[in-house]
Amino acid sequence: MSTLPRTAVPGVPGTAAPARPRARRLTARARHERNAGLAFISPWAIGFLVFTAWPILYSFYLSLTDYDVLNDPTFVGLENYRRMAEDPQVRLALWNTLQYTVLQVPLYVVVALALALLLHQAGRAKGFFRTAFFVPKMTPPVAVGVLLLMLFNGQYGLVNKVLGVFGIDGPSWTTDPVWIKPGLALVSLWGVGSAVVILLAALQDVPKDLYDAARVDGAGWWRRTRTVTLPMISGALFFVTVVNTIAAFQMFTEAYSAFFGAGNSTYSNDAALFYVIYLFREGFEELHMGYASALAWLLFVVIMLVTAVQLLVSRRLVYYEGDQR
Repeated sequence: MSTLPRTAVPGVPGTAAPARPRARRLTARARHERNAGLAFISPWAIGFLVFTAWPILYSFYLSLTDYDVLNDPTFVGLENYRRMAEDPQVRLALWNTLQYTVLQVPLYVVVALALALLLHQAGRAKGFFRTAFFVPKMTPPVAVGVLLLMLFNGQYGLVNKVLGVFGIDGPSWTTDPVWIKPGLALVSLWGVGSAVVILLAALQDVPKDLYDAARVDGAGWWRRTRTVTLPMISGALFFVTVVNTIAAFQMFTEAYSAFFGAGNSTYSNDAALFYVIYLFREGFEELHMGYASALAWLLFVVIMLVTAVQLLVSRRLVYYEGDQR
């Protein structure tokens, strides 16, 4: 007569607890693969710890000190952050940066999307135009800043000459505070090719069956674009928007070389004072490195908050294939 296995019941004597399964030991091959993987990623891990993680942590320490690079840091607590709250230049730089971001990001994304839609219809010439759009992105940012002064000069710039052909009196892009940020936003389109390539890749992945079904339903080009194309590439659009927003908040090289570089002091004014420019001048020109570190942490917090808001909004607007929500 066979005996049924006894099940462990708490508080009932005579019942045995089930045996715990033994932890599976890694075989020699698995240990070798694990060690090989760790060896392959160790250069990146060491580089990240030495050149990224440690500078980030050390900059936070410096933000709590009075440090002029030449002498040892002196701990001052939250004094740098209190100074930021009272510094009118910080508010001015943040406001200029926010204005530029609100102006530049939508313009950049819309132009990139329009070019990607045109390039998607290029057929066999698609590869050539894709390269042609991307090449300007390789231009050094300092050269783009000089290009700004050449193209948008109020007297002899090419942009105003073209506007004059149509009877439009062009503004003083480089001296009028109202037009400095729009001019910089237009110049940023010089590097729109990287976003065009990303959006073009997303367009090529849209299933053609969806377009065929929309045509059968009588949808025109605009309706197909609005109801099929944009939802299907919303993930790529969101990526381009987030990355470009972060880049806009860190606007520096083009504006600095155009308005604050050597020989350009004539054009310098408060309208071109972006946040990172003010941070750079405090840290590397005035040698207020502790204060500059505090400014950097404020920028980090602002970018994190803006990105978090974008992520929350994306839950309703962005479609991901396979998403079950």
